Order: sequence, then C-alpha cells, then structure tokens
Amino acid sequence: MLERTEKRTTARQRRYDVTGWLFCLPAVLFGLVFLVTPIVLSFVFSFTDYHMLRGLHAFVGFKHYVELLHDAVFGKAIANTFKFAVFVVPLQCGLALVLALLVNRTAKGFGIFKLAYFAPVITSMTVVALLFMNFYDTSGLFNLLLGLVGIEPQGFLHDPNQAMYSIIFMSVWQGAGYQMIILLAALQNVQPELYEAASLDGANGWQKFRNVTLPGILSVGSFVLLITVIGAFKLFTQPYIMTQGGPDNSTMTVVLYIYERGMTDKLIGYGSAIAMLFTFAFIVASAVGKGGGRLVSFYRVRRDRYIEERI
Repeated sequence: MLERTEKRTTARQRRYDVTGWLFCLPAVLFGLVFLVTPIVLSFVFSFTDYHMLRGLHAFVGFKHYVELLHDAVFGKAIANTFKFAVFVVPLQCGLALVLALLVNRTAKGFGIFKLAYFAPVITSMTVVALLFMNFYDTSGLFNLLLGLVGIEPQGFLHDPNQAMYSIIFMSVWQGAGYQMIILLAALQNVQPELYEAASLDGANGWQKFRNVTLPGILSVGSFVLLITVIGAFKLFTQPYIMTQGGPDNSTMTVVLYIYERGMTDKLIGYGSAIAMLFTFAFIVASAVGKGGGRLVSFYRVRRDRYIEERI
C-alpha cells in the first residue's frame, strides 16, 4: 500500500514537473531566439567583414577592434555616454527622492501630484523629444522666457556646448517619475514606529531622514541606482530624434553609433564589434552593481548589530 502511494506521488510530481517546464518553454525559446542567438551572431560577425548588402566575405580577426582604438567618433561617443550618465544618474535619482518625499503624504489631494509627476513617464519618449525640440527652438518657449529676463537666445540643440546638457535636462524631467514611484513604495514600507521612537529621542527632521529614512530605503535605492545607470548607458532615442548625434558629434552615444555604423552604413561586422564591447561594459557594470549591493547588505548588517548592542 505504501509502495503504491509513493508511486502515485512520484507520478503526480513528474506531471507537475512536466507542466512547469511546458510553461517555461515559451520564455526559454524566446530567450534563445531573441537574446542568446543575437549575442552569439554579433560575436561571430565582429570578426568578419560582413556587409548588409554585400554579404559575408572573409574572416578579419581583431581588425575591427583595432580600428575602434583609432576611431575618433567612437571615442567621442564613449565620452558623451559617460557624460550623460554622470549627470543624469545623480540628478534623476536625487529628483526622484525629493518628489517621493513630497508625495509621501496621506492628506487628501496629494494623489494629483503623484499623477502629475508620473505623467511624463507614461508619455512616449518620441512625443516628449519632439515637444522639447520645439521648446529648444530659436523662437521656442525657453528662449522666449530667457528673453523676458534680458538673456540672449541660446542655441541649445544647435550649439555643440549645450546640446548634450539640453538632452540631459529633458531626460531628467521625463524619467524621474519612474524612480519616484519605486522610492515612494520603499518610503511607505518604513515602519512608522521608527519615526515615533526618533521623535521621542528628540531627533529633528534631518536626523530622522539620515538615520531612519535613508537606511530604510537603502536596498531599494541601490536597485534604483543600478537601473538608472543601465538606462543612461543605453541612451539612444533622445539624440536620434533630436540631434541625430550632432552638432559635431556632441550628442553621439555608443548605442546610436552602433546603429549608425551597423544599420545606416550597413557595416554589420564593425557595428557588431562595437556592440560586443558595449556588452562587455554592461557585464562589468553589473558586476560593480552586484558588489555595491553586497556592500549595502554588509552595511545594513553592521548597522543592525550596532543598534542591538546599543539597546
């Protein structure tokens, strides 16, 4: 009897396992076709002279990677991408935290602010880019406002010294609402008792923020920081629509350069070499982010031990 029950349990478990794998099969197939296969093909094509129109002719080894070392436009694209990330990541995350703190209220009417701050996120980036192109125009809204205070019209997207900063400003405005929602959820998970205890100890607003709020959202904050960094390095839509990488390649980014060389110039081999270097950079960035997450976890453990010892 026991043997029959075990056989029945084993058969049922086997059916469950098969059902689970069948549910996973579409995701696995899509991952293989649209993720793994393109990466493998890009790796192979990066060592060839593959042209979209002429086809594959010869194996060229590391020729494309050597050419990239002397490619001035590629160097500028890397510098522009890092410049965008350096400015956007702290500004967007900082603005998102400020907005999350502002809307983290239960009073009536604050819901409209959440909607207002999040509205740019659900608006198509193409629409936002076209809108800001009109704002940045010589006779656009921003130059009109500058004229009211006696400042001469600015070039914005037409000025190599201002074009990237104009895109940065637009990107921070458009994307901060997404990080705000995530940080708002983290703020609402901080236990109110901690704030009450801090108040009883005579803590002011800054002390509550530093010792209660920040540690409470630290793990979520590290996640927000990581996705913002990754998103910044994938910058493509804004410069593609607003400047096409100009003027004077001042807004050319790595992803846009991959598209220009691979799709516009039809140099699949060369574009694949850039893509592989970009993939390698993503792997390094992910490793750094993972290391940062471990540091955050280590800090939280040490902090909890310190609090327990003080209690």
